[in-house]
Amino acid sequence: MIVVVGVSHRTSPLALREALAFPKETLPSALDELREQAGVEEAMILSTCNRVEIYASGLEDPAPVAAFLAAHHGRRQDDLIEYAYRLAGEDAVRHAFRVAASLDSMVVGEAQILGQVKEAYELAEGAGAIGSALATLRHRSFAAAKRARSETGIGRNAVSVSSVAVELALKIFGELEGRAVLLVGAGKMSALAARQLVAAGATASVLGGRTFEKADALARALGGRAAPLERLRDELARADIVISGTGAPGTVISRADVAAARQARGGRPLFLVDIAVPRDVEPEARDVPGVFLYDLDDLKAVSEANLRERRKEAVQAEQVVEHEVREYLDWLRSREVAPLLAELRRRGEEIRRAELEKARRRLGNLTPEQEQALEAATAAIVNKLLHAPTVQLKEAARDGRGDMMGLIRRVLGL
Repeated sequence: MIVVVGVSHRTSPLALREALAFPKETLPSALDELREQAGVEEAMILSTCNRVEIYASGLEDPAPVAAFLAAHHGRRQDDLIEYAYRLAGEDAVRHAFRVAASLDSMVVGEAQILGQVKEAYELAEGAGAIGSALATLRHRSFAAAKRARSETGIGRNAVSVSSVAVELALKIFGELEGRAVLLVGAGKMSALAARQLVAAGATASVLGGRTFEKADALARALGGRAAPLERLRDELARADIVISGTGAPGTVISRADVAAARQARGGRPLFLVDIAVPRDVEPEARDVPGVFLYDLDDLKAVSEANLRERRKEAVQAEQVVEHEVREYLDWLRSREVAPLLAELRRRGEEIRRAELEKARRRLGNLTPEQEQALEAATAAIVNKLLHAPTVQLKEAARDGRGDMMGLIRRVLGL
């Protein structure tokens, strides 16, 4: 049976997730320790900023995995009761599929989680901790995640500030190849948006003031150039997209600056993204013809609208994932019943052979035709006797009725 034990952004505070995190370099030894202490056949550990989860196969109860998670990090199990989830069987499988498809993510539809799950499986595989159950779980859950993204709009609409800025730029300009991006200030959020714009084909320049060295370093990292803040109007005239986030106490770009740049641009549109608090760009700049100005409130409104759309699409994505969950559970159950069917067939054949030997000793020498008839008759008897239990076992496996399989084992002495 598949089990999952973990904590996530939905169930626990950041401090606990940090305390339970597994550094990447310790994962191989942690997996060895887990398999030895919890007695699991297969295992994988997923450790990100938003979740720490252990996936395992070969247990009926997740309790030993929960005990390992607490003990490995020097915690009492009571410390985790309020925050950790313990899932087994169908619930564990469904959770694994939903995580891979980003339906359990803080931002529904984000793409990063699938890469993190892939890496976790690869590390577990490298440690020799992956067998057929988790290998198939990986394959099927990844297929479900890809279907969810390709068949629904779960990942289409940007929801982060940087991604929304890129999305709006694409709407304004159609394409970003060769467009000039100007960063006013070298903050992290500005840099992130600039990197996405450059990745889409834009070129970047960075304006720097007191920290010109920082601006120069960022410009080099983006494959562009740096300029002093005194050249603001010249750089505005060259730029198509401006991202400003200086942290200055007052306005950095005035309406007059924008109007002058607009006049020097020959009618080309100018897109400004103001991510500073307090704002860098004078709000009246949006009144200049051909200028598109978005501040944080504007970006937040677009982001929230996009997130609502993603949540609508998530309903369809859940249906896609549920279909794939059912397919995997059917495979898992058929895998569980196969050894019992093989044992049943082996026992029937063993009894048939023993009774045949007894009959031959009583009957003496038989003709080839009699031998063939005796073989056929006894094989037919065994097949008919095993038919009903075989059908019942397969139906029990399909319906998830482990009690039926246990009953047949006891009745037949297997």
